[in-house]
Parts: sequence; structure tokens; C-alpha cells
Amino acid sequence: MRNKNLIGTGVALITPFNDDFSIDFLSLEKLIENMIENRVNYLVVMGTTAESPTLSSEEQIDILNFVKKIVNNRVPIVFGMGSNDTNKLLKRIKNFDFDGIEAILSVCPYYNKPNQTGLFSHFDTIAMNCPVDIILYNVPSRTSSNLDFNTVKDLSNKHRNIIGIKEASGDIGFAMDLFLNCPKDFMIISGDDKITYPMIALGGAGVISVQAMAFPNLFVKMVDCSLSSDFMLARSYHYELLKSVDLFYIDGNPAGIKEALFFKNICRTNQLRLPLTKMKKENALLLHKFLK
Repeated sequence: MRNKNLIGTGVALITPFNDDFSIDFLSLEKLIENMIENRVNYLVVMGTTAESPTLSSEEQIDILNFVKKIVNNRVPIVFGMGSNDTNKLLKRIKNFDFDGIEAILSVCPYYNKPNQTGLFSHFDTIAMNCPVDIILYNVPSRTSSNLDFNTVKDLSNKHRNIIGIKEASGDIGFAMDLFLNCPKDFMIISGDDKITYPMIALGGAGVISVQAMAFPNLFVKMVDCSLSSDFMLARSYHYELLKSVDLFYIDGNPAGIKEALFFKNICRTNQLRLPLTKMKKENALLLHKFLK
């Protein structure tokens, strides 16, 4: 694998909010400690689950600095850094302090829907200018932009610092094309909790998970068993997690995981910033039953 520090279970951290919508750093610290205590392999800051579009640049840096302080080099940190404006992203990269950052997670450009030539050129330009490793993030349900496996193959062959892809299209067939066509050490990381087990069975390097924040011990066991080819035991963990996974997303992400962390007394509120809203009461009650 191109970066052995990022094999296994990564967690896409939420941003806990107080009831006045300010950042709840006390709950964030509690969450981080819980993840490390349960042997999560690395943390992702400012992914989709962090509600990053609703956070100012200053808030994002404050959160990153806080996470680095609490983590204190105990686990690697991946920072979400993407844009649909390539030049704007380049300027940010050139002015960014990457101390303590293992890699960036860079989402496909969204809204303006570039073709494959544009997607290749976007990530090609980033790779030539980024001082740390890069994980591509393919999530067409959010971006309306889907990386073709030939584009990923070409990027992975040209740039050693493009170490892998967080694949969140939910398309197992596409994942198999990546496994067959990309370099053997290129890391295919599941971006979908529901298919983490089969993705690793096919040759994946792990997951960047949301559900793992609610069930870190169980999720880490499932991933570790899968990576060590103990698929019978991993499968039992997979089906246990599968019972509740859809509830985490039924009212959008991160409403479900915030409700779960609030119920488990890790976070002091289940607050989200608009336009996102809390889980519907009937769905929250169903989730509570599983969490008990």
C-alpha cells in the first residue's frame, strides 16, 4: 500500500455544535478520545460528515488545530480539501500549514460537472502542487461528477502521491475495475459503510466510516478481521452492523450519527446547521432501539 499509516478504519469526524450553533469543542474532544480508545486507525477532519460547507475558513482551521492538539500524534490526520475551482484550491494549498497532516481527502469538483479530461486535469494539477499525499474522493450522489476508472488509473500511474481513492459510488463493479486496472499498491478505500466488508474482501485497504463513530469497537473488529482474511468472523460483524446502517442515513448525513452520539452521551447536543436538520422523531426512536 502506498501509505501504510492509512490502512484500516478511518473515521470522518462530525463537527459537534452547541445549541447556539457554535462549535462544541468539549464534545469533539470526547469523541476523539473515544475513537482512539477504540483503536480507530486514523481521523478525517473536514469531510462531508463535518458539515464543512457551513463552516467558515476560520472555523475549519480552529477545528483542525484543536484536533491536532488533542490527537497529539497518536493517530494520523487526513484533512478534507476540495473545490470546484482548481485555482482557488491551488492557492489554498500553497498557503496552508500541512504540519501534522498525513494526507488530504480531495472530493471531485461539484456542481459545474467537468468531463473526464477536466477531472484528470484538476487532480493532476493538485498532485503537482500538494506537499502531502492525496486521497481522491468519488461521491457522485453529492457531486454529480463521477470519476471513470480510466481517469483514476491514469492518475494513479502518473502520481505516486495520489495514494488511493475513497470510493463512495456504491458500485461494486466500478470498484472491481479499479482493483484490476490500477497499480497493486493503489489504495481502494470504502466510502460506504454498508459495503465495507465486500470492498475489503475484493482487496480494499479499509474504510472512511461514519457508522464507526457509533460502534467503533465492532466496526474496527470487522475491518481488522477482513484485512487479516478472517472472513467468517468479519461477516458476522458485518451483518450485525448492517441491521442499523440505513438508519444512520435515512434523514441525511450527519443527522443520524449526531443523534447516535447524543444518545450515547458523547456529544451534548444533536444540533446541525441549516439547511441540514435533525432526525425525525420516529426514526430517532428506531435508532435508539439499536443503540441500546
